[in-house]
Amino acid sequence: MARPPRFDTDQMLDAAVRLAASAGPGGVTMSAVAQAIGAPSGSMYHRFAGRSALLAEVWLRSVERFQEGYFASLHSDTEPRRAARAAARHVVGWSRAHPEEATLLLYGPWEFGRADWSEEHTGRADSGNQRVYAAIGTLAAALGAAGPQDRDRVTLALIDLPLSVVRRHLRAGGPLPPHAEDLAEECAAALLPAPAP
Repeated sequence: MARPPRFDTDQMLDAAVRLAASAGPGGVTMSAVAQAIGAPSGSMYHRFAGRSALLAEVWLRSVERFQEGYFASLHSDTEPRRAARAAARHVVGWSRAHPEEATLLLYGPWEFGRADWSEEHTGRADSGNQRVYAAIGTLAAALGAAGPQDRDRVTLALIDLPLSVVRRHLRAGGPLPPHAEDLAEECAAALLPAPAP
């Protein structure tokens, strides 16, 4: 009977997240991850074809975990303004609960070597992005966003603005203030298209 592997993929990716959060994408190397978990370097190559595959997996696992909760919040209420407010809060709440992964996501996929990712990895990334923008488009329509400016306003309210609430604190290495979720929600609500009379 084969022995179970001593180091599993999640352990490796957890170590990669910690390295990325503390040293940026450049700090995530096969040898650095192996050293962080006390594994032989060769065990890394049994899980990942190379550094580009490691970078892709650590980015995708983090963004997919975020998106899972984000989609749930977008569909959390049949009233679109409440759903939109929940989505804005989720960006901050998830970042508070997962500060290392949130710090990692501030970099973006290109800084995690997207140009060298496999077709399977780029397909996963593109599919996730398409789902996000399709869901926001559906919510924008439900909010009565008629033209490009109103649709951009919804994207600003639900993505860009909550991220800006998070970014400054994470980049400074400090905790998010207790009022951060409320601030993101209030600002998002102010930006949403006015309800129809």
